[in-house]
Amino acid sequence: MTTFGEIQEAFETYVGDIVYATMTTVDRKNRPRARVLIPIWEVVDGEPLGWLATYRTPVKAAHLAGNPHTTFSYWTPRQNAVSVDTVAEWAEDIEVKRRVWDLYRKTSPRGAGYNLGNFWQSPSDPKLHVLRLEPWRIQVIRGADLHSRIWTKRQEVSPGG
Repeated sequence: MTTFGEIQEAFETYVGDIVYATMTTVDRKNRPRARVLIPIWEVVDGEPLGWLATYRTPVKAAHLAGNPHTTFSYWTPRQNAVSVDTVAEWAEDIEVKRRVWDLYRKTSPRGAGYNLGNFWQSPSDPKLHVLRLEPWRIQVIRGADLHSRIWTKRQEVSPGG
């Protein structure tokens, strides 16, 4: 795929239908750890960008400090699936937290909104942490015929390199 727009509709449809994603990280010994969460996704300048409101658990923080690469996997019994490979980074800025709080309320899967107030008091709650998820590869699989499409982030080539 040359642009995310080529798979955006399928991506949004499947993610909106499935909602919950399995997030996988790895520890210092390269052993995987999975947990089920609800990230949200938006498109900025034609490319996908994700956000995850989460608790900064010692395991998750240690894994991401050692290796910021994560995978988010979505699957439905109809065999529709999405895999999103990202680089995750903690976003500490209060304005970012406010924006993400609002994004969850307005645009989380199914368009119904997801109330982060069920878990945290406000965007300034010290227990609320946000991960910025920058995808570098997304695979969308249509289960009816197992048709797979893959988007990868274009890498900028530096002069002389």
